Amino acid sequence: MPEIKKRRIVIASVLKPVNDTRTSEKIAQSLADTHQYEVHVLGVEGKTTATHNLHVHAHAAFNRLSLTRILLPWQIFQKIRVLRPALLVIATHELIVAALLLKVLLRCKIIYDVQENYYRNILHTPAFPLFVRPLLAFYVRIKEILSAPFIDHFFLAEKGYEKELGFVKNNFTVLENKLKRPPYFQARKKNSSTLLFSGTLAETTGVFKAIEVAEQLHHLDKQVTLTVAGFCPQHSTLAKIRNKISARPYIRLIGGDTLVAHEEILSLIKEADAGIISYPQNPSTINSIPTKLYEYLGYRLPILLAYHPVWTKICLPYAAAVVFDPANIDAAGILETLKKGHFYTKEPNDVFWDSEQPRLIREVIHLLN
Repeated sequence: MPEIKKRRIVIASVLKPVNDTRTSEKIAQSLADTHQYEVHVLGVEGKTTATHNLHVHAHAAFNRLSLTRILLPWQIFQKIRVLRPALLVIATHELIVAALLLKVLLRCKIIYDVQENYYRNILHTPAFPLFVRPLLAFYVRIKEILSAPFIDHFFLAEKGYEKELGFVKNNFTVLENKLKRPPYFQARKKNSSTLLFSGTLAETTGVFKAIEVAEQLHHLDKQVTLTVAGFCPQHSTLAKIRNKISARPYIRLIGGDTLVAHEEILSLIKEADAGIISYPQNPSTINSIPTKLYEYLGYRLPILLAYHPVWTKICLPYAAAVVFDPANIDAAGILETLKKGHFYTKEPNDVFWDSEQPRLIREVIHLLN
């Protein structure tokens, strides 16, 4: 009996790797697992394994400020034109114009997966030179506003984006960056010496505050170590991190100028005694929930949490966090709580991708029917 031809879905990004935890591990894999669709992921090269219903198309890594980045959307446009999807999911504003042209050419449906508030990120972080930030932020927001009527649906990675992004109107589904549920839970040993800072390495994600916390704890207890694991998009920031930890053998860096596979991050979470979340106050993250907050909670990793009202409230029911004031770090108090405190007196819920996946599949079925 001939196999029924499956509808083709393409999920495309410029900067995200083909094994990105959201676009590939969660969205793409969830759709592929239904066995109703042939799913293709386009992104930066990374370690991944294609399956029967999930295919990857990788492009080489490049500098974030480069001619390659400007030209890449049109190379991706050509690839998608050949693939001829029934549904195109774009994971960046840089593909909006290409996506709308493809919608006209291929008569495909378009979903814009809004993973960041790009306007605020550009305006309030040092990713771009100071003098171009307002113009670039304005250009991106105008592009989003003008294209919104022609986009079939929006996925929002944060609940907070409902009030930040007026252009989505009521045409959106919130799909938070929750953790794919581990196949089993391994109880961790009671300890307090191995600290972890994972994710994007930047001043705006609090990497230098995490290093400062580790320094103060190590001064009181020489057993304390810190692993900093993730990719640093800015060369100047990476040089500053390396300089900062060069005379501190108790701090190690994994990644930095290379992407760190999500599987490796999860392994480090399993091995750690506590994870540090130390974002400074910034308009770009005020309504966001870090992916690693869900990851640390899902693996029941005690958290050293720089005070943030929303994140503190999430951790409170589970006794998951030691909350500290980043302007006045009480190292002795943090260390004592880590050693003597009782964490995860209640099992975390509502931190797993299980709650998001049905909404994803339901909306895709609705669009393609």
